[in-house]
Amino acid sequence: MLFSGVRINSITIDTPAGIPFNAELLDIRMESNRVSCGVRKDGGDDPDVTTGLIIYASVERVEVPAPRIDIQAGAGIGTVTAPGLDQPVGSPAINRVPRKMITDEIRSAMELFDEEGSVRVTISVPGGEKTAEKTFNSRLGIEGGISILGTTGVVEPMSEDALLATIRLELGQRRLAGQETIVATPGNYGMDMLRKAFGYDLERAVRCSNFIGDTIDMAAETGFRRMVLLGHMGKLVKCAGGAMNTHSRYGDGRMEILAAEAFRQGADMLQIRSILSSVSTEAAITALDEELRNRVCRAVLCRALEHLRSKAGNRIGVEMIMYTNEHGILAESGKAGEWLRSTMSK
Repeated sequence: MLFSGVRINSITIDTPAGIPFNAELLDIRMESNRVSCGVRKDGGDDPDVTTGLIIYASVERVEVPAPRIDIQAGAGIGTVTAPGLDQPVGSPAINRVPRKMITDEIRSAMELFDEEGSVRVTISVPGGEKTAEKTFNSRLGIEGGISILGTTGVVEPMSEDALLATIRLELGQRRLAGQETIVATPGNYGMDMLRKAFGYDLERAVRCSNFIGDTIDMAAETGFRRMVLLGHMGKLVKCAGGAMNTHSRYGDGRMEILAAEAFRQGADMLQIRSILSSVSTEAAITALDEELRNRVCRAVLCRALEHLRSKAGNRIGVEMIMYTNEHGILAESGKAGEWLRSTMSK
């Protein structure tokens, strides 16, 4: 539209995946030396908080010494603030594949119209800064807006590979920041416990979701010397049974493991039956008096730690802290608190 002066209401581009994409152009604004328009974000089968936002591109001719295509960020696009991401610190959070797509399409248009000068492209997203507050961007080192990501140019459903890639990315950032000990927890409740019980800086921790075994592997590969796993008993009791992925589709056995440990620690049959009929681990341990509960929780933690240390081998040291929402910290292994607090003073 800039080069021809002709209004276009839709355009087809080639994506890196090889799939043509037809975009309806919205809010077209044409000036003599500048044209802008938008495309509504389509979340496909995997909608997220950015679905429905309008992504704007503004293109203008510029006078610079040497011909070039300059890509800039406008309102709603975040800025990279931490090392280890796709773009350098201080750069707009527009990754290399989207940048290449933008550059390739502009070069194609310039060749079509025999344009030899320079253009500046500004990408903006009205509402992007507010939307970014609902994403993990700030934890990943992107501030002030959303990021323009992608490797294929098409939306694909969130996969385990994508979740693992996010964990690996966060581990890499913490290691680049100089940490030798990483604190991992499965989710938001664990983050809350880290903050409430230890006053921990959550920017130093990672969420590992159900991928406890994979996180040990990735932490070792990333160069960490030590790992502290803080988790709810409902998750970690599965590790006592040897589970390295605590998702329910891989099995349960929580009550059976608790009942077996309770039996070993001297629980009577009434208590065993109460555990086996419980629907949650929090309910299960309320059947035990405080002394027996402490012994059982300690035994569960020790069994879980045996399996995790077997997984880790001699690649990385592993310690563990186990809690429930009602009882708080239930048990922790020998150096867990020491290792966790050592990361708070650096």
